[in-house]
Amino acid sequence: MADPSTPRPEGPGPASPPPAYPRPESWVRPCPPEQGGGLWVEPGGFHIDPVRAVERAVVTHGHSDHARPGHARVLATPGTLAIMRARLGEQAGAVQQPLPYGEPLRVGEVGVRLVPAGHVLGSAQIVLEWRGSRVVVSGDYKRRPDPTCLPFEPVPCDAFVTEATFGLPVFRHPPDADEVGKLLHSLTLFPERAHVVGVYALGKCQRLIALLRRAGYDRPVWLHGALIPMCELYRAHGVDLGDLRPATAATREDLRGQVVLSPPSAIQDKWSRRLPDPVVAYASGWMRVRQRARQRGVELPLVISDHADWDELTATIRDVGAPELWVTHGREEALVHWASGQGYRARALALIGFEDEDV
Repeated sequence: MADPSTPRPEGPGPASPPPAYPRPESWVRPCPPEQGGGLWVEPGGFHIDPVRAVERAVVTHGHSDHARPGHARVLATPGTLAIMRARLGEQAGAVQQPLPYGEPLRVGEVGVRLVPAGHVLGSAQIVLEWRGSRVVVSGDYKRRPDPTCLPFEPVPCDAFVTEATFGLPVFRHPPDADEVGKLLHSLTLFPERAHVVGVYALGKCQRLIALLRRAGYDRPVWLHGALIPMCELYRAHGVDLGDLRPATAATREDLRGQVVLSPPSAIQDKWSRRLPDPVVAYASGWMRVRQRARQRGVELPLVISDHADWDELTATIRDVGAPELWVTHGREEALVHWASGQGYRARALALIGFEDEDV
């Protein structure tokens, strides 16, 4: 295994590993879904983010399209394993092996380290080392600060496996503070109306609460019941979210001029009838697309994402400096085209089973 501190060549083109190093594609490969899916690491004998139950899985983070039930053995950060247990119960993995950030481990013939990805609590990039070759699998990630999880750490490597959820130049997320400012301004304009914000239960909910607190909002934040367990898990991992209250315990009068967080699907059902003349908001990177906001009946779109936008994706590729770029899911073609034009050897892996979450 290569020394993790060994500097890797920066930039594309001629900075390829010496011929003595195995080519990344010779030992890390896409796996067909019928054989487990995700990425297969041959000399380690394990899958990364498999879409079906397998004997040995390394999981980047707790979102359901990456953390599947039924694996015999699961390796992940303590935070991700806690999320999997909360969401999957006994199906979270028969044997669960926590690996803290930065600690080296040998799995089969492969050195494995987990480093922060900045996506959600516990999210990790998988750093793989074999016979002098280094591959980094990013999982999902973002680059901007998030009070609820550790920031992304670029790791120089020979091949970088990146997502491309927002891999089009049109996707440039505005500053988080500006979007939170829109919500706070609307509260002052419409103090008699509840403001119900659709949020993904894992990551987006807790991040929006933390951003509100950072902006000085110290009033209670009211929660749909489906959001409470994950908020309690974040608190158990040291994330301060302030005063949170169940919306079911409030009267209509209590909720006037208040922030109420809800899963997007619940905003249109009878649960929301308790809310006084609600302003419907939605926090997602997809709110950049006006048609999506209109289709969901969103009055106040908030472009807040837990994925890297176009500028963050391209900056990360430069920061990592890997000669080879593999794009796993999202808008692969545009990012591959850009990277190829910059001199990187880029290709789309077209992995199956990773959805566009409401993030």
